[in-house]
Amino acid sequence: MNATLKRLFDILSSTAALLVLAPLLLLIAIAIRLDSRGPILFRQRRIGLDGQPFRVLKFRTMVDRDPDSIDQHQEQVVSAGVDPRITRAGRWLRATSLDELPQLWNILRGDMSVVGPRPILPEQVEVVPPSYASRFSVRPGLTGLAQVRGRRTLGWIQQLEADTEYAAQHNLLYDLGLILKTVYVVLTGQGVYGEAGINWRTYRDSLRNRQQGDTK
Repeated sequence: MNATLKRLFDILSSTAALLVLAPLLLLIAIAIRLDSRGPILFRQRRIGLDGQPFRVLKFRTMVDRDPDSIDQHQEQVVSAGVDPRITRAGRWLRATSLDELPQLWNILRGDMSVVGPRPILPEQVEVVPPSYASRFSVRPGLTGLAQVRGRRTLGWIQQLEADTEYAAQHNLLYDLGLILKTVYVVLTGQGVYGEAGINWRTYRDSLRNRQQGDTK
């Protein structure tokens, strides 16, 4: 897709969405404030276009913690809505994917696109094989191919495969199709939580075990 056209679509769609959804965003902010202590928004360092870091915005769905103090290598994977770290409001926000709406601001700023690979954590970069590096050639997205194929139920390598496939063939019609599919996925609540055994940490550990075996 022409980069200028994609960026224009991102600006127009994110601006329109922010204006239309403003009352809903306000209601969500009030619900979070009344439900638990802590900030309304959760800001976390992620990796975007060309491997550059930025701060992604989300509505806070968990008990208040400093994002930079979380050891992502040791953090337990959220695999169910009953996780004690998730607030009451957070369970609803995650189930409906409304916690992602503040990323419309990231899109307007140019950190993200409406459609693209989901932005990954800095700690995850080390387990992105070179053959999947093309995922960083496009802006990360609010939704993407991996999200409509299974979201968090996909394994780490399956997610990367979807990301690189998108980077290789995206165009405006393709993006519009993924947006429509995303609406269906969100409305049906598919893939909100995934099994702990198929995440990037498991893949990292398998690589380490393989390397240790090779040195014996």
